[in-house]
Amino acid sequence: MKINQHNYSGRDATNQGRGAVTHKFGSFALKTTFNTLAVAITLNLGIAQAAIDIPSDLPPSPLFGALDFSQQMLRFEEFGVHPIPTSFDTAKSLPSPAGCDGRPSATAMDAFLLAPLWPAPTQEANVGLPNEWTTMITTNNCLGEGVTISGPIEGRPPNIHFSHQRWAEFPPQVYFQTAQGGSRTNNGLRDNEQSHTYSVGEFGPVVAGKEGQTGLYNNTVGGSIPDGTTSGISIKFHPNMPVQQANTLWTFGDGTLPPKLLRARYAEPILLRHYNALPIDVSANNGFGEHTITTHEHNGHNPGESDGFAGAYFFPGQFYDYRWPMVLAGYDSINTNATDPRASTPCSLGETMKIADPISGGVMTKTCDPVTLTINMAGDWHEIMSTHWFHDHMIDRTSENVYKGNAAMMNYYSGIDRGKEGFRCEYEDPKNNINLCFPSGTDLDWGNRDYDVQLLIAAKAWGQDTGPLADQGQLAMANMNEDGFLGDRMTVNWLYKPYMNVRARQYRFRVLNGAVARFFKFALVQELDNTSGELQGPLSSGKSYNRVPYHMIANDGNIMEHAVPFPNAQSKDLPVQGIAERYDIIVDFNQFPVGTKLYMVNTLAHKDGSGPEGVIPLADILSGVYNPVIDPLCGAGATQCWSDDPTVGKFLEFIVQPYDGIDLSMNPADYEVGKKMMIPLVQFTDAELAAAKHRTFVFGDKGGTASDNRPTPWTISTDGGADLNADISLVSAAPETMGGGVEIWHLVNDNAGWAHPIHIHFEEGQILLRGNENDIGGIDYHLPPMWEIGARKDLYRLSGMGEGPQGIPDSSMIVDVAIRFREFAGTFVEHCHNTTHEDKAMLLRWDNEVPGQVNRIPTPIPSWDGVGYVATNVLPTYKDGDLLAAATYVAPRQIIGDMNWDGRVGMSDFSIFRSQFGREGLWTADLNQSNRVGMSDFSIFRANFGLSTGFPLPLDSPLP
Repeated sequence: MKINQHNYSGRDATNQGRGAVTHKFGSFALKTTFNTLAVAITLNLGIAQAAIDIPSDLPPSPLFGALDFSQQMLRFEEFGVHPIPTSFDTAKSLPSPAGCDGRPSATAMDAFLLAPLWPAPTQEANVGLPNEWTTMITTNNCLGEGVTISGPIEGRPPNIHFSHQRWAEFPPQVYFQTAQGGSRTNNGLRDNEQSHTYSVGEFGPVVAGKEGQTGLYNNTVGGSIPDGTTSGISIKFHPNMPVQQANTLWTFGDGTLPPKLLRARYAEPILLRHYNALPIDVSANNGFGEHTITTHEHNGHNPGESDGFAGAYFFPGQFYDYRWPMVLAGYDSINTNATDPRASTPCSLGETMKIADPISGGVMTKTCDPVTLTINMAGDWHEIMSTHWFHDHMIDRTSENVYKGNAAMMNYYSGIDRGKEGFRCEYEDPKNNINLCFPSGTDLDWGNRDYDVQLLIAAKAWGQDTGPLADQGQLAMANMNEDGFLGDRMTVNWLYKPYMNVRARQYRFRVLNGAVARFFKFALVQELDNTSGELQGPLSSGKSYNRVPYHMIANDGNIMEHAVPFPNAQSKDLPVQGIAERYDIIVDFNQFPVGTKLYMVNTLAHKDGSGPEGVIPLADILSGVYNPVIDPLCGAGATQCWSDDPTVGKFLEFIVQPYDGIDLSMNPADYEVGKKMMIPLVQFTDAELAAAKHRTFVFGDKGGTASDNRPTPWTISTDGGADLNADISLVSAAPETMGGGVEIWHLVNDNAGWAHPIHIHFEEGQILLRGNENDIGGIDYHLPPMWEIGARKDLYRLSGMGEGPQGIPDSSMIVDVAIRFREFAGTFVEHCHNTTHEDKAMLLRWDNEVPGQVNRIPTPIPSWDGVGYVATNVLPTYKDGDLLAAATYVAPRQIIGDMNWDGRVGMSDFSIFRSQFGREGLWTADLNQSNRVGMSDFSIFRANFGLSTGFPLPLDSPLP
């Protein structure tokens, strides 16, 4: 047994009950490749047994002399989008690699990606042109002596099954093209495609007389390369560390850093042409990663053919055209005449846009409103989303490919979240204000990023400073691990423990957990050069710390109904954050003197990849009581390992800089519970919940071993059926709710020894209840905590951390989710986003179908010679769901008069209502959403007075 020396929670469950189950891939055996390095890394485990398995099955990662907080954090680099060409007259060819295990030249790839889009995008996959590397592959015998290929230029499955749905209604208006490629130095390809063009605001040069509000981010790395460019940035975790080799990291932007960001706006459909420029030789990967890829836009309201289905992957030399319609959920049934100004997209004076119209089924040309600088669109404004990301979803290899660099972020912009503070921020007047004015900047009409910052946080591991060349400081992964791979060095935006200069004003941080299997729980503290703080630093350091107050405004991709302050009664620090979860927070640095240093701190410890071990007291971390060290003699042998989780501690430093501008962003305290609303929740009526179809998914560990001896321990049982490994040719559920009907999905973890962050593709849901088994075998349910009760989610955490008196209020073994599936049909998946679990094989397929659909979408089987199909099977319950759950389930009441979120309508709610009577704007007491609190709202309130949900809120968290 591995021993956690501090053992804050004492969990040490073992994996039991695995049977011999074959992991199916349609009717074909699982395609798996091993190479010598991977086997050497992952099978040589008998030399020592670490006190904790971090990094998973690997020795500690060396620092090469790097010091904490000694390099400037990278800001994300924008892809840049372009209008779809009106003609496609100039052909171009994807540059070929130098060899079967190599990559195209950087110069050739830059020229290729700068050239206009060609060939034209098509509704069905382009199978009329060959894979552009056909000749090179054949000439060099890359796949074996005399082996030829006949695959097409596009890897999207052919014919109607994966054709772009409603192509005439949502034709792409803009495009961006990128290649997945091996690590290389950035040549500044996208400098001119940045919205700020390194010329305005904090991204531009310092302007005389405005030194305190310009130029802070003009130099991308803090001085070692010229201002206003990314040219010269190589891929290193720290300047002291080795450059990452081309077969070690495979990033968007053809292998370059900074990490990439897509600025997208609603009602402007986007085409992503994603090229696969990875090595033809599958073993040219430095030990992990598959050269076939598929791209999932997490969690876009996109049709199945553009969702990044795990089995719709494509090969080197090909591209895949993903078309993202950028429409609001409810487009077909809500606000179809596009008259609600809250459902709008930002624009510039005089601009025209082609906007989809659900009434005509075509597009309309609309002109930007010269006053509001918005254009109205159809759909439900309550479904507006903000912070997304997209990443690889290759069957059985998601963890390896995402860890290796296949991940980018995406900001959705709308009239409500337009990324321009100070513009029509008349918060209490709905006639003149829709914009919520989050911290961003002022120079651009929309999408300013001066004070709107992406934080991609992950723990990585890398090889030793001596040994084979492929091991010296190169990103490393033990890909045979079953529980989940954990790195031991914290990175932010791919850099080891960086610092970030910030102005003394408000910032919006979009925080993404980009790890493979690691959960986080973050604190934010101010460092003091004295001992007067609430939390003491190390003995004799003369330093102490104070917790920093801030507000959460978005949970996953969705702005919440109310801003939630931290610390609060249920959590002093940010909630537990599962893999792929996003938290948007607003921090006001104006409350601190210039020169103040603040730190983000991880407080959640693991001992292995099975799930979080426990929350470490912040006081112990900052004082040095919790002090992970490398112990050269731990375990059964002489191999070094960590004494405790080394990622627990400070990992990002903020340094406050002078600000001489005017902060025009909103005050999130004005949007706390009982005050104004940001985006009110989508309403589910009691009648809808009573009539909902139910489905139950139990996530377990009763798998076994595939035919190639690869472990596949993770399973999902659907509606009381068998425990199954992933099988993408099997449909487990098929909702028919295109018109907006409601389903309730019950997500269940069958073993508290593991944690499962469950992701449902395509639609957001609302958590109705959380539950844990009690001592007599029943289930104790409670309402979710305040940061979930007002949120829409796409990621739902299941773990034993919510059990017992020390339980965390947003963690439980059972989650009940209300959800609608609308607008687009197709093939989707549900899975654990501990991507090791997903790959081994905790994933199921579900299809969104039109009512009465009989014919199943066949299952694609990609190959170098093109994509074929095999028949699709279904579970017996795929239509009806869990009938027993439907007959016995008691849903919480939907009581819209509960304005303080305490689970009942009482006198405290009446006090809120009375204080807001007569107000105009987005107020909590505007129950009928008429933009005015009046007698109609009072009638609704009176009808709800005294009602209760019947389920309590979770207790205040006793955790430190």
